[in-house]
Amino acid sequence: MHIILVSNRLATAKSISLGKRHLLMGMVLLAASVLALSSSMFYLVFRHAIEIKLPMVQELLLSAQEQQARNAKEFMRENLNAMAVRVGQMQAQLVRLDALGERLSALAGIKPQEFRLNAPPGRGGALPSSMPAQDLSMVDLSGQLDALSKHMENRYDYLGILENRLFDARIKKKLMPTVKPVDVDWNASSFGWRIDPITGQNAMHEGIDFLVDTGTPIHAAAAGLVVVAKFHPQYGYMVDIDHGNDFITRYAHASKLLVKAGDLVQRGAVVAESGSTGRSTGPHVHFEVRYKGVAQNPNRFLKVSAAELKLK
Repeated sequence: MHIILVSNRLATAKSISLGKRHLLMGMVLLAASVLALSSSMFYLVFRHAIEIKLPMVQELLLSAQEQQARNAKEFMRENLNAMAVRVGQMQAQLVRLDALGERLSALAGIKPQEFRLNAPPGRGGALPSSMPAQDLSMVDLSGQLDALSKHMENRYDYLGILENRLFDARIKKKLMPTVKPVDVDWNASSFGWRIDPITGQNAMHEGIDFLVDTGTPIHAAAAGLVVVAKFHPQYGYMVDIDHGNDFITRYAHASKLLVKAGDLVQRGAVVAESGSTGRSTGPHVHFEVRYKGVAQNPNRFLKVSAAELKLK
């Protein structure tokens, strides 16, 4: 492209040649100028839109502000929904913890209301003036909820283990022969060496004798399995109950048996009626506790039950 410049001041005309490169640079400069001008106009218009009070510009501003408010509201709603789900999960965990606490208190023999499981704990304290309080952000609050949820889950696991141990201990306690076979306060013949009432010789007495009338109910000292229920030449009508853990109790000289071998009996269940069968001088109940086949002093076990009754 050739451009010829003609002027009164010039004696001759001048010619300028423009190539494609010059045209391209010119177009770029023109576009940049238009963009800069439009940006400046846009900034000035919206910067002073309130003062100018142009209806169209104000409508655009209001529309942008409403859209921004809707986006913020939607974002807040999504976060609140997520937090509501987390709170619901934590409420379910609290219900599980309350139920577990009630079971544990029952196993431990403590009233649930003593723990105040459903009441919030009392807390308080003054705010230090040197360290002003700060609002929690959404991220901080979410982190606190996550940490609390994990803490509650761990606490539930720990309490579950404790419940299993307490349950095992309670089962073992029920299997220990600590219930008196008859409801009397003293026994006529204790465990150990004594003068035999029939032969008059010094002999070992492997149990204790309770003086009762014939027909008195005889109770199982603990839960277990009846392994013997028959007549014995010396013990008369007798019952042996296996309580597990190598413990067996024996109830002898009964007048009537109310169980048979293979029966499962509960703690305190009536297994026989007292009498004077076998090698006996009168109505009474002979009670033995054996561990791994070796006779033990029954009073050691019965004293445990007496001590528990005093505590109650």
